[in-house]
Amino acid sequence: MAATATTRAMARLTLPVSTSTSSIGLNIARNNASNAMRRNFAASASPRSFVTRARPILSNQNCDLQKSFRRAYADVAPAPAKNPKRFRYFKFLWRVTYLSMIAGVAYLGYGVWELRHPEEQFEPDPNKKNLVILGTGWGAVSLLKKLDTSNYNVIVISPRNYFLFTPLLPSCTTGTVEHRSIMEPIRSITRHKQSAVKFYEAEATKIDPDRKVVAIGDNSDIKGATSATEVAYDMLVVSVGAENATFGIPGVKEHSCFLKEIGDAQKIRTRIMDCVETATFKDQSPEEVERLLHMVVVGGGPTGVEFAGELQDFFDQDIKKWVPEISEKFKVTLIEALPNVLPMFSKQLIEYTESTFKEEKITIKTKTAVKKVTDKTVEAEFTGPDGKKTTEVMPYGLLVWATGNAVRPVVQDLMQSIPAQRDSRRGLAVNEYLVVQGTKDIWATGDCAVAGYAPTAQVAGQEGAFLARLFNTMAKSEAIEQEIHELSSSLNLKPGNAAEIANAIEAHEKQLRRIKDIKPFHYTHQGSLAYIGSERAVADISWLNGNFASGGGLTYLFWRSAYLSMCFSTRNRVLVIMDWLKSKAFGRDVSRE
Repeated sequence: MAATATTRAMARLTLPVSTSTSSIGLNIARNNASNAMRRNFAASASPRSFVTRARPILSNQNCDLQKSFRRAYADVAPAPAKNPKRFRYFKFLWRVTYLSMIAGVAYLGYGVWELRHPEEQFEPDPNKKNLVILGTGWGAVSLLKKLDTSNYNVIVISPRNYFLFTPLLPSCTTGTVEHRSIMEPIRSITRHKQSAVKFYEAEATKIDPDRKVVAIGDNSDIKGATSATEVAYDMLVVSVGAENATFGIPGVKEHSCFLKEIGDAQKIRTRIMDCVETATFKDQSPEEVERLLHMVVVGGGPTGVEFAGELQDFFDQDIKKWVPEISEKFKVTLIEALPNVLPMFSKQLIEYTESTFKEEKITIKTKTAVKKVTDKTVEAEFTGPDGKKTTEVMPYGLLVWATGNAVRPVVQDLMQSIPAQRDSRRGLAVNEYLVVQGTKDIWATGDCAVAGYAPTAQVAGQEGAFLARLFNTMAKSEAIEQEIHELSSSLNLKPGNAAEIANAIEAHEKQLRRIKDIKPFHYTHQGSLAYIGSERAVADISWLNGNFASGGGLTYLFWRSAYLSMCFSTRNRVLVIMDWLKSKAFGRDVSRE
């Protein structure tokens, strides 16, 4: 076989190159080249030939075939592995996350630095009007926040030198949130305004609309040589809020705990632990233990519902662990005079709240009116489905009154001094621009004003923001009017520039008409929120042209995030978050102050 192959190869070399035989030789060369390539790549399967062979002349097609074989065998080597797309996506996401965290920390640090380093302020100008604001609640603080204080000499008068974030006040009663975390010093607000704002910690005792003065008195424990004086005003904003309404029910004021101020929350917290410790006193009778551990809440609005939920959480999550001997005797009862709780919410959320309270073993007594309160019992009248009324006497250890608003004495006195206000019963009647009817330079916001809206923090906040825009616009219009007056006076002094001055006056008049086109106050309801216990909440949110109702655990997270965003300052937000984390990790404090 080898000799035959050699003979054929030698014969191939001696073939004459001619036109007739070239095609035959080319075909033979192609076949032999193919065989030679197979032998070279599979050398281990066939012995090598020691006979010298001449390289055949190959066409371009055979060269391409050889190159393809080389590439095929070269591709057998493993290529370097590439990162999958999913890994690259997570890597990108991680970079975005930590860069966002760095940016957030930097923003927080700048906010803290700015809070601690207020800028220099302009001193009051005696030529400007005195704007006096009574109160440091939602309406007053919203006004201060958006008011350009460089246009007025602003004076704030209030018996408390802080703003209180009232939506989280029920959480302070059980220690979920510390009271300092929801308080913002009023001076930290006024100190960051462009022009200096004076603040007097005093209570307004009388308003004289004829003399345009406000009588104030120092009601603190430490008084100076002067504890009563008067403050003159050109413009007055009354935002003093309202008192707790007892509806003339005997014993309510003497034996109930209210929930409007920080002092009320501290009193309730002390009273809760007092009832617990007294119930565990040696040789205490079972009847007395049941009375001490029966907590009664009067009022089925958001405040009463949230307090009942917080109270039940406190006992279920903390008191039962540390005082297990009374774990089965604790009881919460919610009393509401209307047919259901949370009347401002949708029907499905009302039913969800009532079913949740039933799971939490919170007793709801609707269509029930309190008639009398003693130091140990509550007498209530229940109206049945048939209209029949029955009276029930309930022993209690703690009674929290969370319903009704009453007019403060200073507002009552002002209403009596204004003839147009004498028929008003619930507060100062105001027009569409929040001007007190019967006056020209007195405005009112919040719970002390009757504007046709519910007395809520949301309404008061929008009213204060509206007044800030109104006062800023009034200052601009007065400045433009002054410029028009000066231009008109210069017409006689500069007759050569009469056309130019006339054009300037016309432009100022157009600007003045545009500025003075202020629309009346219109309240925009953004929704209602309420915590109902067991880390669940209900939300009735205004969405487009309708409402979006939601309840449950996810709504609870939304409730927290919404209240957190509503906190006044970065300081409040950080402190509230720390309180939530602390109570979640270590539980609520059960020590008695």
